[in-house]
Amino acid sequence: MALHNKNSVKENLLDDVYASTDMSVRMPKYVFPADEHDPRHAYQVVHDELMLDGNSRQNMATFCQTWVDPEVHKLMDECVDKNMIDKDEYPQTAELEARCVHMLADLWNSPDAVNTLGCSTTGSSEAAMLGGMALKWRWRDKMKKEGKPTDRPNMICGPVQICWHKFARYWDIELREIPMEKDRLIMTPEEVIKRCDENTIGVIPTLGVTFTCQYEPVKAVCEALDKLQAETGLDIPVHVDGASGGFLAPFVEPELEWDFRLERVKSINASGHKFGLSPLGVGWVIWRDKEDLPEDLIFSVNYLGGDIPTFALNFSRPGGQIVAQYYNFLRLGREGYRKIHQACYDTAQALADKITEMGPFEIIYNGKGGIPALSWKLKEGVDHGFSLYDLSDRMRSRGWQVPAYSMPANREDLVIMRMLVRHGVSRDLGELLLADMQRCLDFLKKNPMTVPLSEEDAGGFSHSK
Repeated sequence: MALHNKNSVKENLLDDVYASTDMSVRMPKYVFPADEHDPRHAYQVVHDELMLDGNSRQNMATFCQTWVDPEVHKLMDECVDKNMIDKDEYPQTAELEARCVHMLADLWNSPDAVNTLGCSTTGSSEAAMLGGMALKWRWRDKMKKEGKPTDRPNMICGPVQICWHKFARYWDIELREIPMEKDRLIMTPEEVIKRCDENTIGVIPTLGVTFTCQYEPVKAVCEALDKLQAETGLDIPVHVDGASGGFLAPFVEPELEWDFRLERVKSINASGHKFGLSPLGVGWVIWRDKEDLPEDLIFSVNYLGGDIPTFALNFSRPGGQIVAQYYNFLRLGREGYRKIHQACYDTAQALADKITEMGPFEIIYNGKGGIPALSWKLKEGVDHGFSLYDLSDRMRSRGWQVPAYSMPANREDLVIMRMLVRHGVSRDLGELLLADMQRCLDFLKKNPMTVPLSEEDAGGFSHSK
């Protein structure tokens, strides 16, 4: 019978993590470690650092999904090793992606959903850029056929988030962004037509503006462009940035015409990890017809034994989010999505009513006519003794992230707070937030700010910078 000296196995005993040698010294942070560490210890170090992040469920600034079904967690675990770009090795993941494309084409009323073109992306920003690239290529091809210069393309949009600014800069396009003015905080048909010319590659209405959460009037813009074409011959296409609204309007407002029912709408992007209810990060872009996606944008790649057509800014990426999206489509269907989103709208409007009753605030948006969200400003002509930046900063003491920020060009004077109501923000959770908000107001009333905080000191992430 073998004998063992206890001292020979002492180092392998399961000591308490925080009594270990690894944890009694400072682990390297900015240089590559020379030695290996016990996996439990390395995990605990990383875990402890992550405790300093905010609680995503209390992040009322984000549009992204922060709660998912237990089944989604399981599917993500099962797909952690799947590279969705390798369609030869993972053909069924590729099949689920294709099914999602056709389902979305059907949801967005494509005239030929069975034969539609589309793809998944890392999110709505990449999807938006793919849609924008197709617009530029089609415009450039048209101008070349007419023997006209192609060096001054422009695109027209309302107040947009950073991804469209990036697109315009990266692809050398003049961004004709319609600024806010007085009470007009979104795109209007009149403002669009003022900016159109033969170098306009497309108009980009947003179904859920980042700053105010309102839908821009897609149908009215299309009708104005129809009239412009009849009068001048200018045929300007529309790409709808449906980052949030693309997964809301079809279920809650199916009568709203914003999608492929409008012939001028050539492509739509949306974010699966926002109101599509999938985990970060997946987006989608769908084109109306094959002709709307120029063939020279599509690459045929021989990859690990298979010939793959691809149109993307990214290549290798995980397949789990796509699988989770398909699961959600099967699990919820139109009725399930409607119930979830309608509950969010109802909660947003209830919270808006309660915030109005608090006294200092004027509601700007209460969840009607856009995304399930609400925004408010301080009543004018009153010395409140605090700014919205003060209130936002104070609410962080209880873990709530409710951003305060100023509006973009021409309305920098308007400072608002905004709250998104996503799946997982229950009425009870909202009541807890309001109770903490009232406590913060009571504190600020009792302790007025001598020098109120500014946006530089405590401004929230507004997606505009």
